Formats: sequence, structure tokens, C-alpha cells
Amino acid sequence: MQVSSLNEVKIYSLSAGRSLPEWLSDRKKRALQKKDVDIRRRIELIQDFEMPTVSTKIKVSRDGQYIMAVGTYKPRVRCYDTYQLSQKFERCLDSEVVTFEILSDDYSKIVFLQCGRFVEFHSQHGHYYKTRIPKFGRDFSYHYPSCDLYFVGASSEVYRLNLEQGRFLNSLQTEASESNVCDINPVHFLFAMGTAEGKVECWDPRTRNRVGLLDCALSSVTADTEIDGLPSISALTFDGALNMAVGTSTGQVLLYDLRSSNPLTVKDHHYGLPIKSIQFQRQLDLIISADSRIIKMWNKDTGKMFTSMEPEHGINDVCLYPNSGMLMTANEAPKMSIYYIPVLGPAPKWCSFLDNLTEELEENPESTVYDDYKFVTRKDLENLGLAHLIGSTLLRAYMHGFFMDIRLYHKAKMMANPFAYEEYRREKIRQKIEETRAQRVQLKKLPKVNKELALKLIEEEGEEQQITRKRKQKNLPSLLKDDRFKVMFENPDFQVDEQSEEFRLLNPLVSKISEKRKRKLKILEELEAKGEEEEEEPEGKASDAESSESSDDEKDWVEEVRKQRKLLRQEEKLKRRERSKEDQQTLLKPQFFEIKEGEEFRSFKDSAKKQKLMKKTLEDRLKLEEKLGTLNVSDTTVGSKQATFKLKKSEQQRKQQEAEKRHRQERKTLRRSASHLKSKRGRGRLFH
Repeated sequence: MQVSSLNEVKIYSLSAGRSLPEWLSDRKKRALQKKDVDIRRRIELIQDFEMPTVSTKIKVSRDGQYIMAVGTYKPRVRCYDTYQLSQKFERCLDSEVVTFEILSDDYSKIVFLQCGRFVEFHSQHGHYYKTRIPKFGRDFSYHYPSCDLYFVGASSEVYRLNLEQGRFLNSLQTEASESNVCDINPVHFLFAMGTAEGKVECWDPRTRNRVGLLDCALSSVTADTEIDGLPSISALTFDGALNMAVGTSTGQVLLYDLRSSNPLTVKDHHYGLPIKSIQFQRQLDLIISADSRIIKMWNKDTGKMFTSMEPEHGINDVCLYPNSGMLMTANEAPKMSIYYIPVLGPAPKWCSFLDNLTEELEENPESTVYDDYKFVTRKDLENLGLAHLIGSTLLRAYMHGFFMDIRLYHKAKMMANPFAYEEYRREKIRQKIEETRAQRVQLKKLPKVNKELALKLIEEEGEEQQITRKRKQKNLPSLLKDDRFKVMFENPDFQVDEQSEEFRLLNPLVSKISEKRKRKLKILEELEAKGEEEEEEPEGKASDAESSESSDDEKDWVEEVRKQRKLLRQEEKLKRRERSKEDQQTLLKPQFFEIKEGEEFRSFKDSAKKQKLMKKTLEDRLKLEEKLGTLNVSDTTVGSKQATFKLKKSEQQRKQQEAEKRHRQERKTLRRSASHLKSKRGRGRLFH
């Protein structure tokens, strides 16, 4: 059982046992259970009070005997019997449950609104009936006098389903684009719904007419709140006949009296998260509001904070057990949490033993198991001389350090530093002496890094103090005392380089001022060495002469800039000469390249062309090949394009083809000449 306290209000977490380190083996855990009575008597209030992955909603029946919860995965509902302190039944569903309502005093009549627009009815034996609504639902309420279910969701209409007649009735037409939550007053049965536009519409179920409209989005904006967008209504609940609490998506809770359009109290959670649940605690006039990160309890009349809880996992729903101090939450974790707050009320009758346990715990304060271990970093181990134990069973790695036995730590510390008490005593004496010396005149101690910058800031601070005294203004904080700029005067990496080009051009007259500051620095160092308590003015020129020299003329500034530029040019020329000498000294050696067999060397231009061609995009290369004739693009009948490529031939293949062409042409000419001679001989024989 974990105990936390805020504003002197003790909160007992019944779902978590005593904190045990996760890296402890089962053997050590069993040994701790044998030694420690508290660990052996850990409380498991309700057996298997958990879901496989996540729990979304949790409610208690009106008779207080049954606790019902829905969650995933797979979508299911579990019912727990408080008289038996165990699970009674479990039913799996087809889709995830958005919300549900227990219509009877026990678990015999339940209605589930599911994310697939389904409305499922369960009786005592199990599934009874399933229907569907036109739009996706987000919340619903049951009107007992007429047996009507009012569904609100991603629509401007409010759907009505009559359970006595078994049919849908005419829906209520609203001005809202979408609705998120709804509730019915238990006294006069006024129906209220919260819209996505940040308004609350109130309807009379008897006449089916709207009787009121509240603009909660405008009322939630105060001088202290910072809102990025339009807040919508995320939670709504009634208390008695006249009070109504509204939660917004930006983390504000507004308490209304139905007779007034202005809120009585506006409470901000300061997290900017939507309000998930609002509960009223009537015994102490408290409101319990929760977002996904924190549960806050505050007085509904004054708005004063009573207490708060921040669970380890995200919160989905909060349920206050009636007439008791027990609080249950559905979390973004398998285990559902149970809290007991004795100030809110007594324990329920089925777990009345909690009162005796809490009284015993208050008499004997609890200590955690971590008290037997000491957390040390790697640097601490090196100082103690125990760095060689890293990797052994004596050290357990955790985050950025290790856990070790507290007895081993004390022994090692005594061996590493046996005079620790004497050093502690000297340190305390030194602190006492410094407190007495605080009234004396002290020297200005400058930091080790950027001494000149610190001296400049001290001088400017003195001048500003004189000006503010004359004008009677508040003094601004000094950079030397600001923790944000502390590293600039401690880390040597932040040292200002006065020889750099940027510094010399941006600060042309810094040389004169730096000389004066260097004199002051020498004087301060001498005074520190001598241990004098009063700061003397340095010898030499008088303060009037120094002030006259410190006045900056425009001519001096221009001349100083020119001098710095000339110096920089000369330095660049010297650097160039040194580079040229180094280049002349380096000898150029010839490089040889080997040509592959079957290739001829033409020039380096071809390789350069190939490199340029490879850098081009595919589109440019295709256009170039199309011009050369190696690519042919044509449209087909289907509507697609057909591309044909011709492979490029090497120089040797091209010469071989040209030789073959010549040979063919020579053979053709020889055949023609031979046929021509034969025809002439035939004609000569005929004439003879």
C-alpha cells in the first residue's frame, strides 16, 4: 500500500503494493516477504481487478454491490462482486464501447453505446438485443419517467429511443453541428447537452423545446488562461436541482447555478487537456475533476485546492464510490486503480477493515525498500574507488547510475575519506565566518573566464544604478548573478577571442578600453594578493583625464577601423606568400593510366562528356538519345507508350561493319560486270 500526502490529506493507493525494485530476483523477493511483515500482508482488495490492455469506463451499480468496467483488447465488460471481492462474470463484445449505463439497481439491465453506431442491450443472462442509430454516438442518458434514451453524437439531432414501445421517436433538432456529452437532472429531469461550439443547450423533455442556452466557451476565458482554439464541452454533470458543472476541452471546469448565465466558479487545471470526468462530493462540498493527467479536488464555493493525485498512467474515467472515501479510476494501463481517502468518508461496508489498516499505518510510518540501497553515479564510484565493481552482482544498473547496498556504501566512504567529519566541521566553521564577514567591505572577485567582460558589466551596472537612483526606477538584474549566463564565466570554451577578425572589426576601439581594464585587473589582483579590504584608485592619470579619454569621437573610430583593415590585409598577404612557398616546394609527379584491351585512347573529353551525361536526368538523356536515333518512342492502340532502344556500338565493331559493307559493294560490282560481259558475247555469236 502506497501512501501520499498533499495539503495534509493522506491518499492510500490500494491497487499498488509496497514499492519493490524491478531488478530484484524472485529469490530476494521471497526473502523480503519472510523478513518484512508489511510486504507479506500486501492488499489485493478485489481479485483480478484489471483489463487485458486498457480500461475505458468504470461505474458502480445503485445498490453498491457490483462494479462494472469496460476495456480492450478484445472489447469486453467485466463485473465484480464486492461482497465476494472477486470477478462475477466477463462478456466479450463485437466492438469497442464508447460509454455504458446501468439501468437497474444491479447488473440485470445494461445498455452499451459502441463505436460502430450500435446500441447493445444486456440482461442478466447476457446479450439481449442490438440496434443501430443513424450517426456515430458519443454519449447518451436515460430518462426514467418516460423510459427514453437520448443519444448525442456527430449530428445536430438528438435521437430518442423509447424502451417501453421499442421504437425510435422524433428526434430533437438543435443548433449545434455536433454534441459531445449529455446528462439529465435527477430532480426535475432537465436534459442538457454540451456541443462542439462550447455551448450547453437545455431542453424540457415534456414539451421537447429548448428552454436555455449557455455560452461556456466565452465564460471559460479569463485573464490568466491561454487558449489556442475554441473550447468545446467535454464533460457535464448535475448536482441537485440547481447546480451544474461543465468541463471544457482546454482544461477549465465551470460551476453554474441554473438561474444565472454567468459561472459561479472557473477552475483551470493548467494542463490544457480535456476534462474527462466531474464528480460531486456532497459531504465536504467538493468537486472532483479529472483530465488524462491529474485528479483535482477543490471546494465548489471558494475554488480552493483540497488535494490532487497524479497517477502513473493516463486517466480515462473516474468513479467515486457512493457515501465513502473510495475512488476508482480507469487507466491507460491493464491495472485499474483504487484509492482510499479517509478524509472524504469511511470505507465501504464490504471493506471496512481499511479503516483499521489506515489507523495502524498512521501510527507506524512506512519506509520503502529503497532505503536499504544507495543510488550512486559512475563518478561517485570512481571517487570511492569502487569502479572495478561495475558488472558484478554488488551493483545493479539503473538509469544513469547504479544501486548498491547502503552498508557497503558507508564502509567504502569511511575507508576512502576517514576525515569526512573533520572536513564537514571545517566547512561549517568557514560558513559561519563568512556570514560574519558579510557586513565588511569586500573586494570585487572576478571570474576566471572572461574577466574583461565581467569588469565591463560591473562598470555598466554601476552607471545604471546611478541613473536609476536619480530617476527612482527599479534596478535590473545583473548578468553575473543570472544562472542562465553562469557557464559563460566558468567554462573556458566561452572565452572571447580578441584576436579574431570579427571581434577586431566589430570592436575597433576595444583596444583602448581593454588597456584601461587590464590596468584595473592588475590592481585588483594585487589587492587580492595583499588581502586589502579597500580598493584604491590606480596611480597615474586622474579619473577626469580617463573620462576625457574614454569619450569616443567619430574620427578616432574611422581611423581605428582603417588601421584594423590594413593589418588584416597585411596578414592575408603574408598567409598567401606562405601558401605559394609551400606550393612551390611540392613536386608534381606524373600519373599513369592503363587502357583496357580492345579500346583506343582518343582524349579526356569523352570521359568528361560521359560524366556530364550521367549527371543529367533520365528525361534529358532520353531526349538526347531520341535525337541521335538510338531511341524510338511510339504510341500504342491501348493508350500506352512503347520505347525501342538501339545499342551503341564500339569503334571496333563500327569499323568491322564498314569493311563488310565495302566488301559487299565490291562483290556486287564484280557480279554486274561479269553479267554484262556474258551478254555481249551472246550477241556476237548471233551476228556471225
